[in-house]
Amino acid sequence: MSKLQAFFSQNVKFNKQLDVIISERFIDENGKLIPWEIRSMSEKENELIRKNTPRDKKGNIEGESYAAKLVTESVVFPNLKDPDLQKSYGVMGAEDLLKEMLLSGEYSRLCQKVQEANGFDVNEMIQYAKN
Repeated sequence: MSKLQAFFSQNVKFNKQLDVIISERFIDENGKLIPWEIRSMSEKENELIRKNTPRDKKGNIEGESYAAKLVTESVVFPNLKDPDLQKSYGVMGAEDLLKEMLLSGEYSRLCQKVQEANGFDVNEMIQYAKN
């Protein structure tokens, strides 16, 4: 394979899917920790998230809202859009579900893992959201 062919779509290992332990509170019937599945996404998907994120009066993307949308779109399992799961927590919407079901540190851990899966580092993510 030539160096150029390494960039052809069929040769690129693009979408990562990771199993990560976000909390010790989610266990199966045998007492084993249940991992969350998160995925990376393309810049095209990220662009759509940015377009659908509210902006402040200056036109800047609201960073917290952007991060929440990025996280919810990156989580594959559990299915945050499942109406029964949302109902069990008394919320509607994937973003509200995460904020209700996770402790603050767990939410931060999930955000960090999603950022890593998508090639961001924490400081870069903050700057990206601001711009």
